[in-house]
Amino acid sequence: MSDEVKVNRVRSSAIGVPGRCLNSARTNHFVLDDPTAPEAPTPAEAFLAGISGCAVLIVDSTARQSGVPLHKAEVTIECVRLVADMANFQSVNLRFELIGPTPEQAHELVATYQSR
Repeated sequence: MSDEVKVNRVRSSAIGVPGRCLNSARTNHFVLDDPTAPEAPTPAEAFLAGISGCAVLIVDSTARQSGVPLHKAEVTIECVRLVADMANFQSVNLRFELIGPTPEQAHELVATYQSR
């Protein structure tokens, strides 16, 4: 394994709207709201989307590289937190829905994600 590193940076800024911030990742921008505002994703949802997005991209890339047929790849992530302790996740579960590969191939695709 290489000692080479990659730095990812996201900048978040208050924008003068209570409970809302603007986030910038390179040239991409997105809004996050605090949990009391129902119209935009919360920081926890953005965090979870990063995990599920990584999972679906790794599965898709691995399938393409290994020639495994993959017509659909969808990952649903769900977390449970205590309302009194929102900073800590009690559990996090990922559900993979893969259409195209055999059950054995699907298991290998998920195992590749889990090993990273």
